[in-house]
Amino acid sequence: MTLVLDHVIKTVGADAHVHETSLTLERGTMNVLLGPTLSGKTTLMRLMAGLDRPTSGRVLWNGQDVTGTRVQDRDVAMVYQQFVNYPTLSVYENIASPLKVKGRPRAEIEAAVARAARLMKLETLLDRRPLELSGGQQQRCALARALVKGAGLVLLDEPLANLDYKLREELRAEIPRIFEESGAIFVYATTEPEEALLLGGNTATLWEGRITQFGRTPDVYRRPADAITARVFSDPPMNFIAIAKAGDRLMFGEGQSCAALGALARLADGRYLAGFRANHLALEPKGEKGLVFSATLAETEITGSETFVHIDHGGERWVGLVHGVRDLPPGRPVSVHVDPAHVYVFGEDGALAAPAPYALAA
Repeated sequence: MTLVLDHVIKTVGADAHVHETSLTLERGTMNVLLGPTLSGKTTLMRLMAGLDRPTSGRVLWNGQDVTGTRVQDRDVAMVYQQFVNYPTLSVYENIASPLKVKGRPRAEIEAAVARAARLMKLETLLDRRPLELSGGQQQRCALARALVKGAGLVLLDEPLANLDYKLREELRAEIPRIFEESGAIFVYATTEPEEALLLGGNTATLWEGRITQFGRTPDVYRRPADAITARVFSDPPMNFIAIAKAGDRLMFGEGQSCAALGALARLADGRYLAGFRANHLALEPKGEKGLVFSATLAETEITGSETFVHIDHGGERWVGLVHGVRDLPPGRPVSVHVDPAHVYVFGEDGALAAPAPYALAA
């Protein structure tokens, strides 16, 4: 069982919603579409489902060209952030509807509905109508209906956004396992890098209608192919600073430098772009070999046990995620510390020139 997007392009008027894309998804895999709003995630899903037809290119299902096949004639289940339920049917009837359409035996339907309702915490709500439910309960009903359908392709477009934190965390771990056991191809769209990491499997990073990288989720995270992918797969986005390679040193400005070791030693002398994630920025020394930058604190955001610090470094805005409550006054000078082991180096064209040493060791 495979789904193949073969050089698909989707344009609307003069606007390209999806640039030329080729992608192969295999049976029993979890595949995350990760990107900001308007990056092309939903458009790709609509092409996969048959809700939209590509302007050019083909969609293949198990080797068969289904580009012009209607969505109702495809083996697909879909759940969107804006959930859809049948308002006149009970929760039980909503969940059971795909199996009733297929003419499944009553006992099979009851067992499947009971299992899905138990997973989605809907056992006590089966007799209610959707309009009698909260938003989160309605979304769980839509998820349960997709679960019992047993489709070969399952498309979930930010499906957990309306759920409370505890249930969202439970379903992130449970739903992929259930669908993978069924052998379905599972496609999950999200704007959150953390969610992609929790879901695992494979991740395709998207930016302005292009897939910038596709591969095993940990590999894409640790070894982004370019600066755009690194920015997409970092929350907050990766911090960047222009650097230069000269001999056996990397020069960061302000007199800061570090030894060019390992893969960095093989870089040609020249100008590059260094990047590091928010959790690798600190306000205290990170060891004797750490890089130190002088900057100005712009603002802080306390999130509980951690604090986002927004920093102005020579006109560049950096964001750090530091432990503890840091209620610091804006405008004060601060020293920013970065461990060179967590620094990525990109070429002037944006392509990865050398991964962070910690990524190579992982």
